[in-house]
This record gives sequence, structure tokens and C-alpha cells, in this order.
Amino acid sequence: MKLGAIYSKEKTTFTLFSPVADSVFVIFYDKGNDSAETGRLEMMRTEGELFGIFSATAEGDLDGVYYTYEVHTSDGIFCSHDPYARACGVNGHRSMVIDLSKTDPDGFADEDRPKLADPMSMVITEVSIADVSAGASAHSRYPGKFKAFTEDKTLSYFTDMGVTHLQLMPSYDFASIDESDSLKEQYNWGYDPYNYNVPEGSYSTDPFDGAVRVREYKEMVHSIHEAGLGVIMDVVYNHTFNTAESNFERTVPGYFYRQKEDGTLANGSGCGNETASERPMMRKFMIESVLYWMKEYHIDGFRFDLMGVHDIETMNEIRKAVDEVDSTVCVYGEGWAAETPQYPADSLAMKKNVAYMPGIAVFSDEFRDGLCGSVWEKGKGAFLAGVRGGENSVKFGIVGAIEHPQVRYDSVNYSRQAWAGQPTQMISYVSCHDGLCLVDRLKASMPGATPEQLVRLDKLAQTVVFTSQGIPFIYAGEEVMRDKQGVDNSYKSPDAVNAIDWRRKTTNGDVFMYYKRLIDLRKSHPAFRMGDAEKVRKHLEFLPVEGQNLIAFRLKDHANGDSWEDIIVAFNSRITPARLAVPAGKYTVVCKDGVIDVRGLGTQTGTEVIIPGQSALIMYR
Repeated sequence: MKLGAIYSKEKTTFTLFSPVADSVFVIFYDKGNDSAETGRLEMMRTEGELFGIFSATAEGDLDGVYYTYEVHTSDGIFCSHDPYARACGVNGHRSMVIDLSKTDPDGFADEDRPKLADPMSMVITEVSIADVSAGASAHSRYPGKFKAFTEDKTLSYFTDMGVTHLQLMPSYDFASIDESDSLKEQYNWGYDPYNYNVPEGSYSTDPFDGAVRVREYKEMVHSIHEAGLGVIMDVVYNHTFNTAESNFERTVPGYFYRQKEDGTLANGSGCGNETASERPMMRKFMIESVLYWMKEYHIDGFRFDLMGVHDIETMNEIRKAVDEVDSTVCVYGEGWAAETPQYPADSLAMKKNVAYMPGIAVFSDEFRDGLCGSVWEKGKGAFLAGVRGGENSVKFGIVGAIEHPQVRYDSVNYSRQAWAGQPTQMISYVSCHDGLCLVDRLKASMPGATPEQLVRLDKLAQTVVFTSQGIPFIYAGEEVMRDKQGVDNSYKSPDAVNAIDWRRKTTNGDVFMYYKRLIDLRKSHPAFRMGDAEKVRKHLEFLPVEGQNLIAFRLKDHANGDSWEDIIVAFNSRITPARLAVPAGKYTVVCKDGVIDVRGLGTQTGTEVIIPGQSALIMYR
């Protein structure tokens, strides 16, 4: 049964789940705000597959009509916007009936969406709609808007770099921005959900017209697809912006949220509440929401915020439902929670339970912090800072979080065993929107580092990411040495902190080119993206090294059908050069001392090679 306002030109049927209600009314308005009620329609309790469903049908064409629900219970009368709304007025307080067919841009319905052969071909970059287009250096006609991604200048930057997917930070309707005041300087990441199935109004050119944000979101997706890129949506089903005032709580008090034994709200999200994904109607909501974004907006993937709050069965049901529509759509998330969820640990979608979620990937904080140091200790570095002890955590990430005989799991941070069944279940990264971005992290852990050293270490960090067997992920702007002035939780910092300064592409063109060639190296050589645990164990061999802060491995015997027979990859985070013993032979060097060129940078013969300090070496024979 479809819930919400189901539109046709002849009639609209309103359906709401509210088993506690004695009666429910649909209240109509002619505007999305500041207007009086224009009519009401009583909903009737229905008999059928779901208990507690109220429904009513309004005759005629209601396209563009705004509405709310008035829910009468024994505890009082509650007014709520529709949890299942597909459009809304300014600030999301009133839902809107919408003819979605009118919102499709030309060519959208039958567009040729980009498809990848396998997950290992993905190169993901995380972007904020505001960060990309709102800065003074962006020169966008639509600063901070969906339509900025319809501009060739924006899209050509990403296609030139070589990424395959843009992971959009929250772009559904969130609560923290006052959409009615476009002149007020406002910023928020958007991890405060208000209307899950509606695009965010502040990113549209007219938040007062509920159809505009829908149309412009589709225009954005269509333009990104035409550029050959995929769109991944960051979804935050683990909590809502508020509880007592949320549409979940106002229609079914207590149902959509977990409670502690004393009756208080559980808070696995760290944001005041945690949703109860295991309850049938919350599970149904999540599954149908994901499918709605896939079908209506052509979304190519989903990144689940604090996925560890959700139960395993729900995540598997989402994966199953997605596969029935399009098995190439990716699903991944954070395999942890902010606080301990109120649900059995062995049933939660945590990293340690990934084996029970085939087809779903998670971020590896073992890998990230093995490279950079703990996010909770900003001044303490790890491998990149020349600190000993992180090598096995880095190796854990290099093999894709799978079981490998040469990784000492008792020395891996956070996890004492492999958790991925396949390397396709691990997202490789060194930074994202959360915590310090890479440059700020390096500065914090190495306060005396020179600008040249920061560049060398930035390149080194991403070389580890892109030669690892997981799915590579970068935070947009890292390729031009982006910083956020040392702010690690910039969720509401101004554009002066968050916006990407695109002028850095000129001053750091060498870094951008390194990233571009690094991405091309990975795409061109299947040895770096085997995608199969047995192949990784067979073809990836760590080489013995002398001392700390040096990691080296060999991809041997034409790994995964690669044209290169043997590939040597080494990472030296020491300030001084390092010696590495290698199998005898004549090698072509393709990466050395902060330069990449697959055509070759020279040859190397003998049984020993020198790796310059704070850099990577890649060579083949």
C-alpha cells in the first residue's frame, strides 16, 4: 500500500499510518505558508493488509495544493506535515500534492544513465552542494543551488579529474536552514532530517513553490548523468531533527523511535533520538524511500549515515529491494553509531557484522586512522606523520579489510579481525566532511611541516587509498589542498570556512594532476581493483622491509589479468629515503617522488630500490 498523497489528474488519495488516532483530517491550504485553511476532508480507517491506516480521496486536480494532517487521539489533537510527502512548501511545514510528471526535464524519463561494470570501478568524491558552488571563487550563476550542477564548468572539473560518482551530502529537506530568508548567511551540512522524500528548499531557486525544488533536483541529476557521472545520495534515516515535533511522533507517538528501559529516548545517533528500523513500518518507510529516490530521481547509490544504528535485516531488505530494480546501485555506510544503540549488538549493521550484509560496504576507520591518527586526538598522528605502530592498520586497508595471511590483526586498531568478505565491502579513505580534512589533519599532527611536506604527504596518502583493494573515496577539494582553517566540525560554519577555493587548482595544479593521473592509473590497471578476496590473497604479497614507516607490496603474476606482470608499490613516510629489497629484474618506474606518468619515469634494475622520503614508489615489469 502506498502512503502519502497519491496524485492523478482526476483525484488524489491521502493515506496515513496512525493506529493511535481516533480520527484524522486532511487540512487544505492554497499556500505553503502564511495562509488560512481552505477546507478539510475526514479520513476513514481502512481494513486491509496494514493495521491503523486512514485514507480519504479528494476529487479533481489538486496539483499544487498544500495540506497537513490533523490527528485526533485520546491525548489531544496534533497537526503534522505528511511523513510520506513528496513535495512541500517553504521550510517543509506544509506538504504539497504534486504532479511529478510535470517536473521531469527534457530527456530525463528515458535518459541513458552511466553504468559501471563492477563496484571496484567506482571512484567516489564527497561534495556539498554549497561547498562546491557558494564560494567567491566558484563564479557560479547559481551559488549554493542544485542548478550549479547544471553548469558545464562545475561538471567538467569532476570529469577532468576522473571520478565516477559524486556523493552529495544531504540534499533531502532538512530543518536547520530558514528557507524563507535567502539574504541571511546560513550554512548547515544537513544531517537534521525533516522531510525525507523531498529535496532541500534552500538549494532551489524558489523554496516557496514546492514543484521548483523537485524539478531542479532532477535537472541536477540529469546534468550529472549527461556528464557521465553517477549520483550517490547521503541518507540519514537514523534520527530526525526533533522528536516531539516530528511528523513521525505526531502521527504515531513512540512507534518510530527506540526507547530505553526507563522509557526515555535512546540516542544511538548522538542527536537526541534513534529511529527503530526493525519495526515494520519504519523498515517499510526506509525501503520505499530508497526506491522512491531511485525511481523518481534516478539516484545511483546511497550512503547511510550512522548505518550502525540500523538493524541488519532492514539493510539486507533494502539491498534486496534495490537489486530487484537495479543491481548496479551501490549501498554503503558508516559501520558505527555515535552512542550505543538500544538494540542487540549482534543484530546491528556495524562493521563487525558486514559478513551478514553481502552487497553492502562500509568505511574503514582502521585504514583512515592508521594513516592519519585517531580523529579524537587531533595532535597525534600515525603512519603519515612518521609515527610507528600504524603499519598493520594500513595493511588492513590495503587488502580491503579481508582476511590476509600477512596482516597481523592483533595490531590493527579498532578491529582484531577481518570484517569484509570481499574487498568490495570496504570504502578506502583518509578524510571526509566529518573531522579534520586531510590538509588540516596533517597540519595538526605535524605542526612543523613545511608547505612542500604537506604536498608530499597529501599525495602519499591518496596513493595508499587508490592502490588499496577497497573502493576509493575522496573528500572534494583534497585534490587542490583544501583546508577548513582547522575546523573539524564545520557543520554550521560559514562559507568562508567550508567553501572550496577553486583558485587553489592554479596554485596546486601539480597536486590536481597527481590525483588525476593516480585515478587513471587505477582505472587502467585491474591489479589495483581485484574485487575478489581469493585473488587478493593469491596476488598481493607484502614485501619485507627494514624499520618502521615503510610499507611495500607486490601485485604478482598479472594480477586480475593485468598487462603488467609484477607491480611493486611502496610507501615511505620517513623524512629520509628508504631502501627496499625487490625481486631481481628490470622495472619501469611510473610513480616516484610525487610524480606519476604511466608512460614511464625511467627504469630500475637490480635487487634494491630507493624510495624518496614522504612519497610513494610504483614500478612494474
